[in-house]
Amino acid sequence: MKRGKHGRSRNSSPKLSLNLPDLDQARSSVLNSLPSRESQRGYRHALDEFIAWYCSEPRLSFNKAVVTRYRIHLESRRLAPGTINGRLAAVRRLAYEAADAGLLSPDLAAGIRRVKGPKNLGVRLGNWLTTDQARALWQVPDPNTLKGKRDRALLALLLGCGLRRKEAAELDIAHLQRREDHWAIVDLIGKARHVRTVPVPDWVKNAIDSWLASAGLSEGRVFRCVCRAGKTWGNGVTERVVWHVVKDCAKRASIDKLAPPRPSTDLCPALP
Repeated sequence: MKRGKHGRSRNSSPKLSLNLPDLDQARSSVLNSLPSRESQRGYRHALDEFIAWYCSEPRLSFNKAVVTRYRIHLESRRLAPGTINGRLAAVRRLAYEAADAGLLSPDLAAGIRRVKGPKNLGVRLGNWLTTDQARALWQVPDPNTLKGKRDRALLALLLGCGLRRKEAAELDIAHLQRREDHWAIVDLIGKARHVRTVPVPDWVKNAIDSWLASAGLSEGRVFRCVCRAGKTWGNGVTERVVWHVVKDCAKRASIDKLAPPRPSTDLCPALP
């Protein structure tokens, strides 16, 4: 009987290396612990990439040395420090969930969590727009068509209010309220579930009103799809629609390397 008990204790002890079913179980635990869809998407990509690398190597132990090797692998691909730190954060979370489920030794998980990422030296400024470029971008859509009015209102929100593409796509008409003689987007839920109120310049509100009046909208999402016949359909737009609107207008305005989540510019309260 004693031999059997010892055998069971050895079989149930945490592992030094993880096979594919163990990795998949820990991966599912990580994704299920994240409330944001954007975080889930980013972690899913990072974990899938790490698991593919881990399984492609000879039988490796899941420890600090192996994760350090993975960091060197990422650096050899000339990825940005912020990208590498994001990938390593996902791997640390994977080790934590594996240890919590009894799949990995807690000592190994603690060692993995001590793996340091590369330092961010300096700050990337991005591609900032001048006032003239922002005005040229906003004036690209044709204000005489329904699609042009929608695109103008969308660009106005991105330029004048600094909304991210997800925030612009999911903006509801009820969020637009007048407070103390000024229009504002009230209780906007943004990245990481942060709630904020964003002031809306008059020229942005005028562009939105022109779009809503032409589309005959009074409730629900602010932006809708527009078919080739010039009619609205559906209950909203996706982030991909916002992406294509900005990319297309930037190309027509001869502005290179510009894309959401935000067209980088100082907020323009009086752009027109």
